[in-house]
Amino acid sequence: MIQKHPHTDICHNGLIGRLGEPWRSYALLARLDRPVGTWLLFLPGVFGIFLAAQGPSLQKRLLYVGLFAIGSLLMRSAGCVINDIWDRKIDAQVSRTAGRPLASGALSLRQGIGLLVLLLLGGLAVLLALPPFCWALAPVAMLFVTFYPTAKRLTWWPQLVMGFTFGFGAPMGYAASQENIDLPGILLYSGVILWQLGFDTIYGFQDMEDDARIGVKSTSRLMLSHARLFVGLCYGLTMAFFAGAAYTAHLAPAFWLPFLLAGLMMAYQVKRLTPHDAPLCLCFFKQNVLIGLILACAFVLGRLGVNGGPLGF
Repeated sequence: MIQKHPHTDICHNGLIGRLGEPWRSYALLARLDRPVGTWLLFLPGVFGIFLAAQGPSLQKRLLYVGLFAIGSLLMRSAGCVINDIWDRKIDAQVSRTAGRPLASGALSLRQGIGLLVLLLLGGLAVLLALPPFCWALAPVAMLFVTFYPTAKRLTWWPQLVMGFTFGFGAPMGYAASQENIDLPGILLYSGVILWQLGFDTIYGFQDMEDDARIGVKSTSRLMLSHARLFVGLCYGLTMAFFAGAAYTAHLAPAFWLPFLLAGLMMAYQVKRLTPHDAPLCLCFFKQNVLIGLILACAFVLGRLGVNGGPLGF
């Protein structure tokens, strides 16, 4: 019998833990006990919403923030269900994931598919409330979501695929405000992809032994001997692309102070990174929510400060 990994991020406490079955298992399958992923999907959308120079009023942007918050919760949960459907046999062999509802048998495959349909219908409702330009991007997002679980079987770069997938909120948010994708939006998405490649590589260090045992590929395994250099390169390029996005979008000087604070936090992670210290890796991964919130403040302040007033309008 596989023992529960001491550093698992599955949480049976709090409100989720008090739910009866099968509702608790449905909540765990949707990752409602672990909001970190929802934040990391949502925050790039906020970056994009406020980066756009030709966007709508502040009130409309705040409406989009609300829609993206709901959509991020639904689509992150949908992505997790898709991932667990694909990986249920692999998850059963990995100590950190053996307790997941589909891997453990707490929910059947049919129940998992039923939850997925409901989540996707909710996501569709949110999408239809966004500008039509976003509708054209949605199939690309779903392609990434569907392909991501297979990436670890095909390539040593599943964390990069994850960056394209979870980072897609950035171009979606930019498209919602700007209703097109131009250079600042491309630079932003590039930075988000590299940011997520960096912190998901840190996250993947927790599973290296199990991944090697069952033959699962990961960027974390590939870059183990150069962990600090690789993560440092990802984070450094992230900040360069974000700076380029801010400059080309003509954000106000208020952008730069929180931007630099986020960069210092990334540099601290690189300096302290120890791949075989699983608790530290999980802590650094979760710390990226705070880094993302600081970056979100940078983009909001940078746009609010344009022309000396709210959005310059």
